[in-house]
Amino acid sequence: MNNASMTKLEFDKIKAMLLTYTVSEAGRALAERHEPSAEPGRVKAWLGETEEAAALLATGASVPISAMEGIEVFMALLGKGKIYSEQELGNLAVWLTSIGQMKRYMDSKRMTAPTISSYADSMYDCPELVKELQRCIRHGALTDQASPALADIRRHLAAAEERIERKLGQLLGKYKNALQDQLVSKRNGHYVIPVKRDLRRQVPGTVWDESASGQTLFVEPVDVADLQAEWQIWKSEEERERTLILSQLSDLAEEQSAALRWNLEAMASFDFIFARAKLSRTFNGIKAAIVDKPYVKLIGAKHPLLGGKAVPLTIEIGGEWRQLIITGPNTGGKTVALKTIGLFALMVQSGLLIPAEAGTELGLFQTIMADVGDGQSIEQSLSTFSAHMECLSDMLRKANARSLILLDELAAGTDPGEGIALSIAVLEELLKRGSLVAATTHFNEIKRFASVMKGCTNARMAFDADTLQPIYKLEIGEAGDSYAFAIARRFGLPESVIKRAEERVVAAKSANSTQQRETLNAGEFDSTSALRWDNDLKRASSKEETKAQAKHKEEDANTEGAGAKKPLQVGDCVWIYPLKRTGIVFQPANERGDVVVQVQKNKMTFNRKRLSLYIPSTQLYPELEEGYDMDIVFESKENRKTRKLMGRKYVPGLSIILPPDEPKA
Repeated sequence: MNNASMTKLEFDKIKAMLLTYTVSEAGRALAERHEPSAEPGRVKAWLGETEEAAALLATGASVPISAMEGIEVFMALLGKGKIYSEQELGNLAVWLTSIGQMKRYMDSKRMTAPTISSYADSMYDCPELVKELQRCIRHGALTDQASPALADIRRHLAAAEERIERKLGQLLGKYKNALQDQLVSKRNGHYVIPVKRDLRRQVPGTVWDESASGQTLFVEPVDVADLQAEWQIWKSEEERERTLILSQLSDLAEEQSAALRWNLEAMASFDFIFARAKLSRTFNGIKAAIVDKPYVKLIGAKHPLLGGKAVPLTIEIGGEWRQLIITGPNTGGKTVALKTIGLFALMVQSGLLIPAEAGTELGLFQTIMADVGDGQSIEQSLSTFSAHMECLSDMLRKANARSLILLDELAAGTDPGEGIALSIAVLEELLKRGSLVAATTHFNEIKRFASVMKGCTNARMAFDADTLQPIYKLEIGEAGDSYAFAIARRFGLPESVIKRAEERVVAAKSANSTQQRETLNAGEFDSTSALRWDNDLKRASSKEETKAQAKHKEEDANTEGAGAKKPLQVGDCVWIYPLKRTGIVFQPANERGDVVVQVQKNKMTFNRKRLSLYIPSTQLYPELEEGYDMDIVFESKENRKTRKLMGRKYVPGLSIILPPDEPKA
């Protein structure tokens, strides 16, 4: 997988969240090394593990996963002849006890989690080793039961200490005048009493320390020297016996090294599996169905990083179309839609459950690449366009039929004409390779490309034109508007500036529409002549379209054999040969045979010879005989409201303004 793309899709944030749910260093290490996979068997196994673990957590039970504190260091030194300390062996005993608890817990959950429960079967809690450790070590120290010799030595030590303390008690009275305080303490393992510096000669013995001020000396009286020597001998004996016992316990641990190493791996795996389950449960994730083809079908998908603000997304790529061109206003959710697609694919291929609804399906991709954000970099001398080109170059080197490509803001950062041509060429190449593509754009030329190219379709992010607020709902099948002027008004741009911009757009549309009508009437379809799509469109047209055209031509020939073509009526659905698609008749043929047809909310003029009846209006709108209002089909909602109001009463200043190039009904 492309690391840069995973960062752009914010998979690193999901992974950081995953790390917080691990409880051991070994489990955290597994999570850090974890990467998405394109192997179906592995991904399905991961998803099954996560689903089972989530089901166990849903029961409210506390899973006895060990934090394994100090065990990693212990295992690293195992087999190197180290004699472990009481603390280390005590930690081993605690950990092996948790291994036994985990085995018993998973054994009791075989009905709920049969797969991950079986993982615990290979764990071994080393009962003999645990029993010996618990007998010899308690609270981080060797017990007297560790060996008979140790118990005997400690009895002699206790007796020696008692004789020393009794003797020192007598000396406190004997040297009372020379002492700073009436107490006995230890310095460097020797029993001492505090003697005033200037009276040092009154207390014969060895000085082992002095106070910070230097006025007090800590002296071991000569009267207890022999007793102290005896105590030291027994102390050395105790240390030798301690070393012998710890060596024997360390040898027992060495004998179980293979089982201990497997226990470590198994417990780390359980930690990682349950961390995935805990993360998935935070956003109520489900197990997506894995299909054996490149495919994305998300139902009610919510971006996991948006929390409660996430709006459900329903989207499909890889079925009837392999390229989805998403349009709509800025801040409308286009980029979030792209990120959701890519992030969900990465999460599924990492064995994570995703916040979506039942029916969600995904195929597995060898490469998931995203060009999201402007990618500018001063250090790398990259402009927005340069960054896009670098990203696209990498995509085209790797893209194949098992690739998911996500492109944000096609044709951005350079001359619009050249950027549009380059973007369409890239889309054509990716379509040829069979890659799944989701892209966003504001350019009408790219929208038109998606509407006519086999394997492509448009989609739009819904927008409330009345409140000027995005709805964040994806609607597939239609291209959306950018609502630039409406949004500009909302943010307070001067009205004079906006009106001047609107006038320029109207003038440009008028010129383009005139040119388009002339081109179409001449029998060609090439709204952007520089792009020259004709040959590609012919190659990309489907068998169904070819059959439909043959059928309509045959019907027209039969009709002409019987007489003139039947006149087209308002509301008839017609097949438009130059566009290779259907439209709705807005105005019937005039004296020159020109028919005005509505195609995706645009009114276009074609000669009757280039049209054939596809579905009569009487079948499309059975209510026509009852006075069905065709304005619902041709008029905008705002214009219908205005026309109805004008029909009821006179309203000063109220008017309906149509673009200069749009025919009047």
